[in-house]
Amino acid sequence: MSNRNIKIYKNILSANDQWSNKIKSILKEKNIRMYNIIGSPGSGKTTLLESILKNINSPERLCVLEGDVETANDAERLSKYDIQVSQMITSGGCHLEAQHIFTALNDFDLNNIKLIIIENVGNLVCPAEFDLGETAKIAVLSVTEGEDKPVKYPMLFREAKAVIITKVDLLPYLDYDLDKCINYIKNINYNIPIFKVSSKENKGIKELIDWII
Repeated sequence: MSNRNIKIYKNILSANDQWSNKIKSILKEKNIRMYNIIGSPGSGKTTLLESILKNINSPERLCVLEGDVETANDAERLSKYDIQVSQMITSGGCHLEAQHIFTALNDFDLNNIKLIIIENVGNLVCPAEFDLGETAKIAVLSVTEGEDKPVKYPMLFREAKAVIITKVDLLPYLDYDLDKCINYIKNINYNIPIFKVSSKENKGIKELIDWII
């Protein structure tokens, strides 16, 4: 009989869950909502955030946590709106973890914040698996990506509490079936709200803000 030891890993996400529970306690105590925006690279997440900042009341009570593999480009783009913004660089990691968020929250004056938006690393898979203590995950999907992304990456659309379809101003120039995409989403998560937005034309932004706040 072999004497070789066998390692058993039980709930490898348990450490992340411990940090996320700490974050949930802080948000509840401070009465803060936090949304985790997840979408592919180039889906328009940062441009969407710019539109929100231009149109939301009291933007000074909002802060943004930016997640990227490298560079602080997105945080620099948003800093011109005179908000609290922090850049988290994963140096190769495909997602943010709750400990990243917990550490970043220490940089903010949470007594004067009512809304936190996380822009997660561009990825439709890994970020959906990690609870960051957020109020809700929001899936972002652009019309340039193809209408079948929800059925290719169903976990995100199952976990999300809302879907934002971006760049709808490009629909006249694309071979894209918006109704088919919406049907795919509804087959996965029937009652989920879906916002069709154009950051360029400021379309659908007000309705999205009303839902967020």
